[in-house]
Amino acid sequence: MSAVARARRWLAARVAASVAAQRARAALAGAALVLPLVLPLLMGAPAQAQAQPQALPAAAAARVAACAACHGADGHAPLPGVPHLAGQPRLFLENRLVMIREGLSVVPSMKGLLDGLADEDLIALARHYAALPLRPERPARDAARAARGLAVSQRAACGGCHLADYRGQEQVPRLSGQREDYLVQSLRDFAAGRTGGRDTAMTNALIGLSDADFLDLAHHLATVAASR
Repeated sequence: MSAVARARRWLAARVAASVAAQRARAALAGAALVLPLVLPLLMGAPAQAQAQPQALPAAAAARVAACAACHGADGHAPLPGVPHLAGQPRLFLENRLVMIREGLSVVPSMKGLLDGLADEDLIALARHYAALPLRPERPARDAARAARGLAVSQRAACGGCHLADYRGQEQVPRLSGQREDYLVQSLRDFAAGRTGGRDTAMTNALIGLSDADFLDLAHHLATVAASR
């Protein structure tokens, strides 16, 4: 089986599992009125407990130190052009890690870093960073630029996939609180078709937008209040 086929099968299985979990939670929520005491037990630990990082397998833990050099020990990237990982949706991180490991999405600075990691290690890494709280040092918000960026976001219907507050969901990344320089470069890469292994819907969403639009949109997203 080719790397592409393996990755697609793995991603499809993860998405299916996530959808099944969502349906299960919805079913439990519907029974909340008659099971107010049992429901928390059925749904597992409270949200606060679920947000706590869990212990990593040895192989994954060894990679965290390497990740910290660019993405920060707390998931907040100190380097220009490098994304924050803290608070990203777990499934999105899983997908990205698999695509990078399989060579379907090329990130030169990460070449070889994921070699030898099993799927379980990638899942653990994704869970680790998704559980870290996002507390970025945002640039000062320019009201005029932010207003233009909000208008661009509405034109491009960013909230349709990334949600109204841009916190992301499932395999869709969080945009609120992300590094502004990273967002600008990502928008330019999507528009130019330089994002192998990524969702082509983004390229279509950016049709008709100018580079000035990208700058305003990135500023709006980077400086908007980020909810958990």
